[in-house]
Amino acid sequence: MKFTLSWLREHLETEASLDQITTTLSAIGIEVEGVEDRAAALASFRIARVIEAVQHPNADRLRALRVDLGDGREYSVVCGAPNARTGMVGVAALPGAFIPGTGITLKVGEIRGVKSEAMMLSAREMGLGEDHSGIVDLPADAPVGTRYVDYAGLDDPVIEIKVTPNRGDALSVRGIARDLAAAGLGTLKSWEVAPVAATYPSPLHWTIEDRRACTWVLGRAVRGVTNGPSPQWLQDRLTAIGLRPINALVDVTNFFTFAYGRPLHVFDVRKVAGTTLSMRMARPGEELLALNGKTYALTEEDGVIADANGVEALGGVIGGEHSGCDETTTECFIECALFDPVRIALSGRRHDVRTDARSRFERGIDPALLPKALEAATRMIMELCGGEASEVSEAGAEPAWRRNATLRFERIAGLGGLDLPREEAERRLSALGFSTVSRDAEAITVAVPSWRNDIAGHGALAQDPSLPADRARVAAEGCAAIEPECDLVEEVLRLGGLDAVPPVSMPITSPVPRPSLTPKQARAALARRVLAARGLQDCVTYGFLAREQAALFGDTPEGLRVENPIASDLDQMRPTPVASLAMAASRNAARGFGDVALAEIGGAYRDPASGSSQLAVAAGVRAGMTGASWAAPSRAVDWLDVKGDALAVLERLGVPMAAVQVTADAPGFYHPGRSGVLRQGPKVVLATFGELHPKVRAALDIPGAAVGFEVFLDAIAEPKRRKKGVPDLPAFQPVRRDFAFLANADVSAEALLRAARNADKALIADVVLFDRYAGEKLPEGKVSLAIQATLQPRERTLTDAEIEAAGQKIVAAVAKATGAVLRG
Repeated sequence: MKFTLSWLREHLETEASLDQITTTLSAIGIEVEGVEDRAAALASFRIARVIEAVQHPNADRLRALRVDLGDGREYSVVCGAPNARTGMVGVAALPGAFIPGTGITLKVGEIRGVKSEAMMLSAREMGLGEDHSGIVDLPADAPVGTRYVDYAGLDDPVIEIKVTPNRGDALSVRGIARDLAAAGLGTLKSWEVAPVAATYPSPLHWTIEDRRACTWVLGRAVRGVTNGPSPQWLQDRLTAIGLRPINALVDVTNFFTFAYGRPLHVFDVRKVAGTTLSMRMARPGEELLALNGKTYALTEEDGVIADANGVEALGGVIGGEHSGCDETTTECFIECALFDPVRIALSGRRHDVRTDARSRFERGIDPALLPKALEAATRMIMELCGGEASEVSEAGAEPAWRRNATLRFERIAGLGGLDLPREEAERRLSALGFSTVSRDAEAITVAVPSWRNDIAGHGALAQDPSLPADRARVAAEGCAAIEPECDLVEEVLRLGGLDAVPPVSMPITSPVPRPSLTPKQARAALARRVLAARGLQDCVTYGFLAREQAALFGDTPEGLRVENPIASDLDQMRPTPVASLAMAASRNAARGFGDVALAEIGGAYRDPASGSSQLAVAAGVRAGMTGASWAAPSRAVDWLDVKGDALAVLERLGVPMAAVQVTADAPGFYHPGRSGVLRQGPKVVLATFGELHPKVRAALDIPGAAVGFEVFLDAIAEPKRRKKGVPDLPAFQPVRRDFAFLANADVSAEALLRAARNADKALIADVVLFDRYAGEKLPEGKVSLAIQATLQPRERTLTDAEIEAAGQKIVAAVAKATGAVLRG
């Protein structure tokens, strides 16, 4: 919120400087975001009179001026403004002055042979608007030589503050003045409003059809008004805080919004259909053409103000264009209402309407201010526009806002750490408008003023309906006792300055900091480190892409369509991060960088109807050739590279590798026969890997080899926490034996290895595949699979007979499981 220093002084009797005021505001919890001193940039500009204006001798569009700046000498000025004339009064700048509108520093110069010693200024050149049609034309009696900022009343700093959501009372100049006065920076001026006598019955009447739309509303008509531009002082005040003056009636409502935090609205009586204005909920199909020129399709959850023909305003948010006041208005009707803050906030968010009225209503306004504000607004309209007032029309009733709060003095030190005398605590509360109900040596009970709806209210959070009745009752009673007291402690502390509250460190619960990452976050971070160590560059890509590209990698259900995409070609949530990485590889290849290794920890999106719409995935794509090395020649990347990446992630995340199985049912964007799925049991899919399908590579224009993988982090179970015991270090040497089996070509090496491991789990420590051969000297349809089994004795050294028996178990188990036979 913005306000000028002079506006604040109308409510606060103080001798404090601007610096004292801004410092105090920040100290009492009202953050000052900035101070704009418009006079600083205009301080050197002076009012000047044009003694003579003649045609420039060497330029058709320029004029040569002789100018008096009030210092006893004449200045030669070359000016291109069409309105420059003899005798006019304007604003001039001397050499060395900085011109805000153009960003230049003025120097003495010569233009087409005529010396120019100063500059006559337009409004845009002074930074006071966009008018550049001519130089500023002031009244003939403007005092020559006087600073323009003094003459125009621009020597009035604008203060901008940031208000927390609970402090609706601070969204007004009077509310700010009240806080400053309570902090000892002056005295709050009284605001008395004499009632306006009614001279005729009200032409419009209120009715509340639904209390959800409004709880209390007052209205009053003023006839015989002349609605033109508001007086200059009001226009200047609104312009200074960033508002555009419209007309006197509308400007009055804006004035009350900022001066007293009391939004108002004015209807043109002639444009209202019928004699009744209704507070009700919107009906299906109703629309509102608002004052901002936009049309809003209303819902049954929106509270509206309606006449006989339909909706005229979105209550508490924005008025309608049809019944707005303009220069033809001769009778207006002032609306002063009380709305539900939550409903106002929801309507404003639903329709994306941000207005000054909404920002105040959704924070809560003073419920007792309505009659006084209506009288004051009526009087101001009559002073500015003339006319006579009608009787007041009313519907609903003032809500029961009166409530008390109790503060135990010892809680000031207990909660705030500040040892404050009891009398000082009572004085601070009294200065804020809290009146004492009762007091003893231990505590004080005060009546909360109407404008502080954030203290001892109903609370911002609703109870969990599933709570048992007895627990809910106890919790509600506790909140009712504790929250108001905490509110009072905060008020007492902040008025002395937040800097005066002693800093206290939080208690240390453990000498070792607790983990800051959840297990899921830690798992993702570990996977990222593993992939980086394997040479893959970490990427961050969009979670959405073009629907046609997404379709290459999976389904594109309507439930994953982006309704309002940031670009027309980013309209579908991606089925897998592999898609985004493959597109990145394609873009790199198009720029001459075909050999890439990319990884991302991101989301994969599935049809919401499946129950798990977003999956956490560690994905990678390799494209082109492997890096040059002395140990091995460079080659095209293949599916074994990414299988190794996926297995490395799984192993580092604690997956028991002996339980991992490989199947060939990889998704369709992989090459069939050059891809696979890593599983833990028949149902749990841990990862997929493989060469990208040729059709996918062609569609993405990837010229060379491209392979990818995805590890589903959510599918990996948390490793069981076991107490660490003594390491199992057998005292006996292991024995290794090699076996070569002749098996059918369709037998997977994984099945053969699993059979060999299970032959004797107590003795066999490990089994690995070290050779696969198919070709000459083997029957057609057969392959040779060579494995090495490690036998680890634990009680004694194995005899030859025991080793031979273990070998026979392995051969028998493999034959039974796969049909493979030992090669001769």
